[in-house]
Amino acid sequence: MSSAIANGLAGAGGGLIAQIITYPLQMVNTRQQTERAVKKGIDDQCGPLPPSYHPSGGTLVQVLQVIRSEGLGGLYSGLKPSLFGTVASQGVYYYFYQVFKNKAESIAAARKDRGHGDGNVGMVSWLVVAAIAGSLNVLLTNPIWVLVTRMQTHTQAEKKIMEGKREALLKQASENGLVGSSELQDKLAELDSLKSNPYGTPHAAREVYNEAGILGFWKGIIPTLVMVCNPSIQFMIYETSLKSLKEKRAANKQGLKNVTALEVFILGALAKLGATVATYPLLVVKSRLQAKQDIGGNVALRYSGTLDAIIKMIRYEGLLGFYKGMGTKIVQSVLAASVLFMVKEELVKAFISLAGKSQKLRLNVFK
Repeated sequence: MSSAIANGLAGAGGGLIAQIITYPLQMVNTRQQTERAVKKGIDDQCGPLPPSYHPSGGTLVQVLQVIRSEGLGGLYSGLKPSLFGTVASQGVYYYFYQVFKNKAESIAAARKDRGHGDGNVGMVSWLVVAAIAGSLNVLLTNPIWVLVTRMQTHTQAEKKIMEGKREALLKQASENGLVGSSELQDKLAELDSLKSNPYGTPHAAREVYNEAGILGFWKGIIPTLVMVCNPSIQFMIYETSLKSLKEKRAANKQGLKNVTALEVFILGALAKLGATVATYPLLVVKSRLQAKQDIGGNVALRYSGTLDAIIKMIRYEGLLGFYKGMGTKIVQSVLAASVLFMVKEELVKAFISLAGKSQKLRLNVFK
């Protein structure tokens, strides 16, 4: 088994386990990112947003709200396509990462043979390797994550639509002097009796296609491609730290020679923390673009593209809007990355060990 395939399979396995463990936090974080809230006192020419569009508490409060209104299953909305997306993304990313990493290392070794450099891959090369692998991953798997975002935020969007319809009825009744009338009560009761249709992956796919055609599956691709710098930063920190630790271990003959799973866990956590803080605003813009747009009559709720989203978020929500739910994301991302790195390294060792045993077995058979 080649190192690229071993790393691809290990990355997929590690990503799958990390995703299952941290998914409820990811789901709540996506809803936090897509929750619109205008700045206090802003003079919106299209009219102020309803009070219901303002933040609804911290992470724990929102988790409890989801459980109360949607049950425990609500914390796992969109889990199936998310697991498929995680396996696909991690497998694609780690496969191409290892392919280009091997290439970079061979180039560095060749340069050393020619008397240039020390044979080590520099930080810039690590960034390039991670960026190329990340770009290929984004282009191939973005449609999956558009569907996941839709499924994670569907209940939230439906709630906003229903609130908008209720407020429109109340406003119309007030203008016509029908407040408190039986006609208004009947309409409100009819509205309250409406139940959301089942919403699965096929429904999300049809909704995206009906809204924007085939290109709708690549919504948010620009900020997502720019966010390739997130794993680039992450892997630069991780690879550099891991290399430094291994060199210190090699120099210390009396200490441990191998890096432990706990140390990989800690290095992965620190690497992901730095990358997440640096790129979080792009993640919020991406989630806003991929979520359902037509959730109210106010133009502040709809974005036609990346630049439009950035301009409207600055205008209506201020710079703090780009950091909504960041605390939740840091906890989720650091935990997921730590688990991923730890599991991946152990799986790589297991795959290589199994491949070695299999090769020895074949040699013994043919002796």
